Amino acid sequence: MGLEPQQQVDLTAANSLALPCRAAQLARCSTLSELRSARHYAVQQRLPLTLLGGATNTLCPPAIDGLVVKIEAPAGDSFSVVEEHSSTVVIEVAAGVSWAQLVTDTVATGLAGLENLALIPGTVGAAPVQNIGAYGVELAERLVELSFYHWQRDSVTTMSAADCQFGYRDSIFKQSLAGRGAIVALRLRLWREPAAHYRSDYPPLAAALAGSELSAAAIAAAVTAIRQSKLPDPAQLPNAGSFFKNPLLPSSQFNALLAAYPVLPHYPAGRPGWHKLPAAWLIEQCGLKGWQRGALATHHRQPLVIVNRGGASLAELLAFADDIRAAVAAKFAVDLEIEPQPCRAAALGGIGDAV
Repeated sequence: MGLEPQQQVDLTAANSLALPCRAAQLARCSTLSELRSARHYAVQQRLPLTLLGGATNTLCPPAIDGLVVKIEAPAGDSFSVVEEHSSTVVIEVAAGVSWAQLVTDTVATGLAGLENLALIPGTVGAAPVQNIGAYGVELAERLVELSFYHWQRDSVTTMSAADCQFGYRDSIFKQSLAGRGAIVALRLRLWREPAAHYRSDYPPLAAALAGSELSAAAIAAAVTAIRQSKLPDPAQLPNAGSFFKNPLLPSSQFNALLAAYPVLPHYPAGRPGWHKLPAAWLIEQCGLKGWQRGALATHHRQPLVIVNRGGASLAELLAFADDIRAAVAAKFAVDLEIEPQPCRAAALGGIGDAV
């Protein structure tokens, strides 16, 4: 049988910001063969195709025409071991698996490497798009390779970490490959415990772990506790986590700002001559911590998080964010970049169908 998508599906509860959104047609896919069927259907019907994962970092419009493909987890274990070495393993994970569940499962199995990334919402397939990172670790450091299904070519390409062109909260999937296909699976290199590669030097994490014996479980528990203490649960209060990136400034601009604000917090940016500033501090200094307008507000504990208290539209959210950006730019001459990504549609109607 061919694909039989659902019609006129309400996606308001399927995006973590709870933005009102309706898909004209929806296909739920957990395997490559199901993705191929969705592509075949979109080509035959001459429909644009929009990919959606966990939608925890997505700006959904009121309506999405064409076919929405929602990536979901396949049945079975969250990961499989595909390579074993004396102290390391390589695991393979399907794109639809919950990232938070993957971290929980690897830690429980005695594998280290992902514990600093505990409790990050979203799917595994979305992790490389954003090059997710937390508490001193980025996905780029753990990725061996991934499988990318290209809509236009109807083919799967294996991409190394270098091929992904990772940067700070950036990758090729937000640039030249944006909207051009779907990440199908990741292969990650992890360590057997006890590991020599624990990362516990990030200041808030180091403080939380002071006096504790290091282990993947201890680090994951500390990260989870820190995140829960300052970040609202999207299931209870709709949000997309950090709404703005922490800005990176060249030394010339940073030094001028530091001279004007000697208490300005800052961190290494991972590249010579650049410095990372906490966007939350900049927003708070503008008096916008806990600021509310209509259904939208910056969170009272973490102003980097914008919450939707019910019914706010995408247009209202972007206007709210623009006012925050304008205030920071006026006070500090620093531009904040929005972190969540808009839905991107791929137009497949005019291509040959090789499925």
